[in-house]
Order: sequence, then C-alpha cells, then structure tokens
Amino acid sequence: MIKQRRSLGESLVEEGILTEDQLRKAQEEEKQSGQRLRKVLVRMGFVDEGDLVSFLSSKLGVPRIELANTLIDPKTIELVPESLARKYELIPVLKIGDRLTCAMVDPWNVFALDELRIKTQFTVEPAVATEGEIRRALDEHYGAQGTIEELIRSIDEKKPGLKEDRELGAKELEGIVQEPVVIKLVNLLIVKAVQEGASDIHIEPEEETLRTRVRIDGMLREVPSPPKHLHSAIVSRIKILANLDIAERRTPQDGRFNLKMEGKQIDIRVSCYPTIYGENVVLRLLNVSGALLRLSELGFSERVLSAYNELVKKPWGMILVTGPTGSGKTTTLYASLDKINSAEKNILTIEDPVEYRLSGIRQSQVHPKAQLTFASGLRSILRQDPDVIMVGEIRDRETAEIAIQAALTGHLVLSTLHTNDAAGAATRLVEMDVEPFLVSSSVVGILAQRLVRRICEGCKEKGTGKQGGGREEFYGKGCPRCMNTGYKGRIGIFELLVLDEKIRELIVSKSSAEEIRRYARSHGMTPIREDGLRRVLEGLTTLEEVVRVTQEE
Repeated sequence: MIKQRRSLGESLVEEGILTEDQLRKAQEEEKQSGQRLRKVLVRMGFVDEGDLVSFLSSKLGVPRIELANTLIDPKTIELVPESLARKYELIPVLKIGDRLTCAMVDPWNVFALDELRIKTQFTVEPAVATEGEIRRALDEHYGAQGTIEELIRSIDEKKPGLKEDRELGAKELEGIVQEPVVIKLVNLLIVKAVQEGASDIHIEPEEETLRTRVRIDGMLREVPSPPKHLHSAIVSRIKILANLDIAERRTPQDGRFNLKMEGKQIDIRVSCYPTIYGENVVLRLLNVSGALLRLSELGFSERVLSAYNELVKKPWGMILVTGPTGSGKTTTLYASLDKINSAEKNILTIEDPVEYRLSGIRQSQVHPKAQLTFASGLRSILRQDPDVIMVGEIRDRETAEIAIQAALTGHLVLSTLHTNDAAGAATRLVEMDVEPFLVSSSVVGILAQRLVRRICEGCKEKGTGKQGGGREEFYGKGCPRCMNTGYKGRIGIFELLVLDEKIRELIVSKSSAEEIRRYARSHGMTPIREDGLRRVLEGLTTLEEVVRVTQEE
C-alpha cells in the first residue's frame, strides 16, 4: 500500500509504467510548480490518467469509480460542503449506514480523510476517480440545492442555446449538452424518479410547454417540468447517454444505458418518438439488482397459491400468464422460476428485456438486428438440453407453435399473452391459427392477473372513502409518504384456470372464451374481480381501485 506521495513515483517505476529518467524530471517539475506529483506526471504526458487511476486503485486497495456511470443522490451531496469538496477534489458518492464513500483524486490524502470524518461524523471510505471526472461531478452536483424547481430557477438563460426553443445543429447541441446545468437536470429527473419508485419517465413536448410525468404504482403523475427552451438540450443529453444519434429527430430511436444509484444497478431503456412539437422521450427504469419477490409475496389467496405451486412443479406442459401491459406478468414468471430453480434443473430464458438477473439461470435477450427473436431464440434453447424454458411473450404463431412443441416433448414452458382473462388466452392461441388440439394437449394452466394499488399504511383510515357512496371501508386520506394519493405500492389480484378434460374438449371444439369462462366459474374458478373484492375486505385496497383495473371484466 502507498504510504506517502513520494512512493507513488517509485511504485510506478517498479511496475514499469514510468522510467527513472521520467520520474527524475517529474520530481524536478514538482518542486518548481508546487503541484502534486500525480498531476505533474499526467500534465507532462508521462502517464495516462486512466492508467494511473487503475494503478492507484490496485495499489491502494480502493475501488475505482467511473463517475459518468454513477447516479448520486442529492441528499448524499449535501453531506459534504462544497468548499471542502473542491478543496480536496472529491465527491461524496454513496452513504450506507454510518459509512460515506467518496471518490477522490488523492485517496491517500490523510488530511482530507481526517477533515471529512470530523465534518460529516461518518466513517469515510475512499475511492479513486480521475481529476476530470471529479471536476465535472463537482460542477454537476453543487450549485442548486437539489430540487428540480430550484435548479430550473438557477438556469442562466443568457447561455447560448438555452434561452430559446429552436432547431439546433448537431455541433451546437454537442456543446449545450455538456453544460453542467443540463447534465444536472437530467440526473435529477432520474434520481427523483428512482427515489419515488417510478417505473417510467415521460418527457412530452407541447406547443408552448414541456410536460414531465412519472409513472408510480401504474399511474402517471406530473412533476415539476423544465422550460420548453431546454427540450432539445435535455433530449440530446439523454440520447448521448443511450448512444443515439442526436442529429436524427424525425425517426424513432431506441437505446439503453446503465447507472448506479445507492448500490442499485438501474437499467434505463430509452424510446424517442417524433411528434409535431418535437421528440417525445420515455425512459423505462428497471432495477436489475432489486430483490426478487417470492410467489407467496405476490398476493395469491392460499387456494390459488397451492394450485399454482402444483402447476409449476409439473415436469412438462405450458403455463401462461395473461394480462395487459404493466400487470406484473414478468414478476410472476420470475417468482415461478425462483420457486423451481435447483441444481438438478437446466433453466433457460428468452426475454425482451431481461428485467432481473437470476442466479443459476441462463438468460438471454431478443436482438432482432442480430436475428435473435423469440422464435429463433426458442429454437436454439431447445438444443441446450433444457428442463424449463421461459419465453417472455408469445406474439405470433411461429413462437406459439415452437413453445407448444417444447411443452409436448417433455419441457415445462412458461410464457405470457396479452389477453384480458384466463379463458381468453386459450382462444387467443387458436386465433393465431394454432391447432386447437395442440393447445388443449400442451397448456396445463392459465393465470390472469392485475395489479391494484395498496392503501397507504401511513394514512389508512376506515370510513366512506374518497368516492363516497355510503360504503364503509378502508381508504387512504393522503399524506407525504404517498404524495397525497392515499396509495403506496401495489399487490396482485388473480384468477387461475387449471385445464381439466371438459375445458380441453371445449378448446378442441373451438368454443368461445365466454363458454370456457362460464364452465370454469361454475367449477370453482374465482373471477379476478371477486379476488379483488377479497383484498378490499382485507383492507388492502379500495373498491374503486379494483373496479378501475377490471373494467373490461
């Protein structure tokens, strides 16, 4: 471990990164200029700063942090005064318990570490980053007080390109998107959305305004929006992060990037779509390092959970999970795989996108440009000696037929369909021109589901609810914890169709979904709305919420 600054040069010579002659010249310049040896070595071109940082990380045993890919909570920034951060060229990155991690230009600077510990009252854990990264981070994170409203008020509208909403050239945009205020604004939008548990961020241009919304618990909510004249700069900044073409504004584009925030790996999917008032941008936020829910935590009744557990234990057959977009189908599939994952089973998936990383399971993502589709991926998976296969979605006849053949030849196949209820999934496959006898022979169970918002525990009361009507039930009156919505978090409601001989006969005879539904309900299947009413009686959600998500029933 490097104890003193002068030993840095000696260590670099020992490693062959620096020659003795270069070290001698750098030390002479160090005396004359008064700069630290590290800066002198980089300035004189003897050592590449990136290589030097990697070397320091290895020798000091401290982590190397790439600040460009690290999302920092504004509350963490507030822990270290700006004057102290600039004095020692450091940036606070992460706080966990009483430990504060700081990225530093000189992580061996004991004076900086001591002063930090005294000022913050935390145990300081140093990390290393380049001087350029530190300087950019200081400019990005200090200045405004950490809220979007304050940042917007702090914008200097005299800066070129930031004071008017006009068509900007690619070179002009490249300069504007490097402005600290633009970088910080985009960072804050993402940080706030992640902190509030949002799944999506919408940046929507209108004729004279720019609207920003986030989707939380399945519902879109407006948040403080930047002025319209920042639209081009914000979109271009997001495009650069997602490696998209900032000069192309009339063609839809899709991309992605990853950021780290509070130890979480956030995968961000970006979709740009041209509209008459400019590009509409939607960012999908996926916490790929998030904790995986178990089947018992999804909201199943004991009877449905028991029946579904029996289905996923089967050695072969197809299990379908249905519901609209955003109804939690993928979460259920992941929980199902987690339930049956073991060293004795070879489990493979083809998904779009991969939303969680599952240990012990081989996961892959569709890539149409590389000719990797659900159908082609599924064909390849069958040559990998699988026991269990998860197909993210059955979208066409080809994928359906391959999945069914897999189910009929000794594999357990789990997949999703976009249908409103369980009975409709069976008829949907027939509508895809899949032979009815193949559907009836392969499918063993169909689970339909929705997500309803939970009543906020912080403001939960019993009364007539916000909608009135004279009914006495639990509801949330609204509080800061739930942003005055009365709801916080979501839980699933379900209906499970387990195929018996009669249902198989109905499928083969091409009976309607209504006929299958009527038979299933008469033989014990609980409709999804009734399952929702169970949650109302348990005081977990409201009747209005159940009606909202089951309107088509």
